[in-house]
Amino acid sequence: MDKITFFSRFKADILAGKKTITLRDEGESGVIAGQRLPVYTLEEERWFCDIHIIAVQEIEFDALSEKEAQQENMSLEQLKAVIQEIYPGIRQLYKISFELC
Repeated sequence: MDKITFFSRFKADILAGKKTITLRDEGESGVIAGQRLPVYTLEEERWFCDIHIIAVQEIEFDALSEKEAQQENMSLEQLKAVIQEIYPGIRQLYKISFELC
């Protein structure tokens, strides 16, 4: 991948350092630790920062915990609802940890 996109609603949390992971499906898991990526809004394709990928780990939907919810800056209930909205019925996710450049 040569860029990554996020819904516009997550932009403020990313820029504030409150959102430090993203959970993606296999098709969007093609990043590697150490990679630097430009970040764009999904809706407008507008660049707003660059991130450094720290780690990529497989995680089961049922194994999501308060830790991941905190890293996403939301409650566990909100996190699971958002994931099911974006990826209905998904069981296997990829946790991509990142920091602002």
